[in-house]
Amino acid sequence: MSSALEHELAELIIDFCNVEDVSAEEISPETPLIGPDSPFGLDSLDAVEVVVAVQKTYGVRIGGEQTSREVLQSLRTLAEFITREQNGG
Repeated sequence: MSSALEHELAELIIDFCNVEDVSAEEISPETPLIGPDSPFGLDSLDAVEVVVAVQKTYGVRIGGEQTSREVLQSLRTLAEFITREQNGG
């Protein structure tokens, strides 16, 4: 069962990266966001777009390359990061 934030993030990614033929309801919170196994079909350039969208929308800063790689593993890892950052890190 995905959280409201995970669902919201799926919608954000679909809208921001112009993903077609995928709905937020179809995406499992554990599904990879980026790479060949991603239903979003996102690549490293899209990852930058997602980072920017998340920073603008949620007011959290995703740090260097290693942090963004870890945070963008799945909707769940991204939602957990946002929640943790908004609650004071």
